[in-house]
Amino acid sequence: MSSASLDVRIGLATKSFTLDVAFEAPPGVTVLYGPSGAGKSRTLGCIAGIVRPDRGRVTLDGEIWFDHASRREKPIHERRVAYVFQSLALFPHMTGAENVAYGMTSGTSSQKQERAQAMLARMRVPHLAARKPRTFSGGEAQRVALARAFAMSPRLLLLDEPFSALDAGVKRELLDEVATWLERERIPAILVTHQAEEARVLGHRVVHLEHGRVVRESSVDEADFASRA
Repeated sequence: MSSASLDVRIGLATKSFTLDVAFEAPPGVTVLYGPSGAGKSRTLGCIAGIVRPDRGRVTLDGEIWFDHASRREKPIHERRVAYVFQSLALFPHMTGAENVAYGMTSGTSSQKQERAQAMLARMRVPHLAARKPRTFSGGEAQRVALARAFAMSPRLLLLDEPFSALDAGVKRELLDEVATWLERERIPAILVTHQAEEARVLGHRVVHLEHGRVVRESSVDEADFASRA
């Protein structure tokens, strides 16, 4: 269990876009909300270490992940970030259990498989352990992707519109699963979404982005979701 907070103060400039954001993400879910092209996914990339900012600083619980001034940068694999996309990125040649076990960093092969089986059972898809992703439904694939993320014992969870392609019933079930897991683990999580429903179910606070900048921050109860472009 953790009580660490993420602090993000970064800038990134390209020919067509400038990102300049600053916000904190304590344990619980911080929602990055705004129109397409606002810089939400790019912000997640900078936090995860996939994209290198031009300036600024990213820390988790005071630990420096990126600091431009001192040229310090923590390698991606040492950050212990679980990143779940809409596109899932499951390995097609691996079974469900092998996909879940892939992100585990400790234990023997048999121990990892046992933990993977247990995590799939927790996500209510134990029957997918020996099957390949091509046989999964959309909801099943997302459950496996989330099981893999949880099995990493991450320090930070990044969710980049992972529910947007799911039907309403499956989406609500998965939102509840994620909310339950986060309540137990008490780690920071950042959710990128265009959907007010997702923000209200999972979120605690909302950071509104427009044109690469934070325009306001609020609690979920106070958020004006109708004002997005």
